[in-house]
Amino acid sequence: MVVAWCSRRTLSAVVCLLTLPSAVLAQDKPAEKAPVAAAVSHGNVPQDSITDGSVTVGGQAIAYRAVAGTITVGGTDAQDATLGFDGKPLPESGVKLPEKAEDAPPTARMFYAAYFKKDAAAEHRPIVFCYNGGPGSPTMWLHMGTFAPKRIVTPDTQHQEGAPYTIVNNDYSLLDVADVVFIDAPGTGLSRTFGKNKGEAFYGVDGDGHAFERFIRRFLSKYDRWNSPKYLFGESYGTPRSAVLAADLRSVDLNGVILLSQILSFDNSVDGPTANPGVDQAYALALPTYAASAWYHHKLPSQPAALKPFLAEVEKYALGEYMTALLQGSELTDAQRQAVAEKLHGYTGLPVDYILRSDLRIVGGDFSKELKLNEGITTGRLDSRYEGPDVNPLSEGTGYDPQSDAITSAWNTAINQYLHNDLKYAEQSTYLMSARDGGEFSWNMTHHPPSARVGGGGGSSETGTNVMPDLAYRMKLNPKMKVMLAGGYYDLATPYFEGVYEMHHLPMPKSLQSNISYHYYEAGHMIYVNEAILKQFHADVAAFIKSTESGK
Repeated sequence: MVVAWCSRRTLSAVVCLLTLPSAVLAQDKPAEKAPVAAAVSHGNVPQDSITDGSVTVGGQAIAYRAVAGTITVGGTDAQDATLGFDGKPLPESGVKLPEKAEDAPPTARMFYAAYFKKDAAAEHRPIVFCYNGGPGSPTMWLHMGTFAPKRIVTPDTQHQEGAPYTIVNNDYSLLDVADVVFIDAPGTGLSRTFGKNKGEAFYGVDGDGHAFERFIRRFLSKYDRWNSPKYLFGESYGTPRSAVLAADLRSVDLNGVILLSQILSFDNSVDGPTANPGVDQAYALALPTYAASAWYHHKLPSQPAALKPFLAEVEKYALGEYMTALLQGSELTDAQRQAVAEKLHGYTGLPVDYILRSDLRIVGGDFSKELKLNEGITTGRLDSRYEGPDVNPLSEGTGYDPQSDAITSAWNTAINQYLHNDLKYAEQSTYLMSARDGGEFSWNMTHHPPSARVGGGGGSSETGTNVMPDLAYRMKLNPKMKVMLAGGYYDLATPYFEGVYEMHHLPMPKSLQSNISYHYYEAGHMIYVNEAILKQFHADVAAFIKSTESGK
């Protein structure tokens, strides 16, 4: 998930925009109630909690075993090779830890919840590794919203009243076709980081990717799943993580990668393009989402009857006349500027004079602010269908995201109750809603593409972080790997057309484009909040897995 508008004046704002805000943390329970597996200090790894359950999917009862636990990974490959599954140095490694834990090499104890179907041929059963993004977000959103045995229910497009919230059997759990593993990134949820320079080791594009790579390798060994069909499923910042991770897992062929609400090149972000003048494509790629949002709220001067044909028209204009006009910069004549502004008015509902004052370039937060400003309403960023009272009528952009505020409390409640009551885990631990809550969080956006990592020349890029080469690299090395791209038409955090654009610009042979499938829904960033769309998304992902699990 990605949340909250931040400053739009610096490039670092993009990272801020992709990070969860601090939230009210779960209070520790009294010490006299002994937990099954409480989080403890560095040096003592909490025991796994193993529980059994049953979920009904498509009318079929599926018995499963759930494991809630942690896997410790090192900050480097060499260090990681010295660690056992208990997170301590192997006796034969000869490694001795210093007396003070803060002087030890950096390690990350990564929390996961794994669901295994009982009485299944596990060795050849598909397995899906799931994670959210941020960066700095835990995976409670996917865990309690998509394919686990239980899910939280909230009203679509509305801010629900407070607790009690409803947690139900998940009719759309993915256990009907695959085993599923939900992973909290280092420093989020119940994952913790330790040792010297731990922030440098794990809080960055490359360090984060390596941590997940080491986690997956250790998981495959711990549960003897090396010969299972393997899938990555990342949402939001989890999509660039998937690209980096797929490239890092060079000796592990993946059957498929599922990308939900994608951003691979941060030059395409419409959150803060004003800090990156001369790179105008973000404005064009966001235009179809602006149009969808205005269509939904009936703010267009002429309301089309159907959404998708309208979006096809807007997409063509965005990459054609609009992008051509933006590329001309100050050479655009006054008459041309007026014509573009009037066209944008027809597609967004924003006033012509406002569009002209914006120099034909509309930032995401400004659109959310302006669309219903005359009604005193702010529309959502994660899902532009949501709306709420405008915080400050005189501000340039929005002060909050109505969709985020509508659902965060419910998800926070759900993950804590579910971990304690169902998985019997971490009853005295604080589930961190953001890595920022644990301190020492500062995300390093520097990225070394595969060509630099494997001796093919090149180095870190001077442009905005772009992991499109990573995904293309892995698709070229494994031409059987398939990619499923999914998203929502009303997502302003990672506009859907941005994902389409990125896929069509991957640096790889055109023949590999047939390995990519596209699935878009009338929803926002978190498409699964809407039950009908979650049902369709489950069907689409299940079909994707069934069509790729043989590796053909």
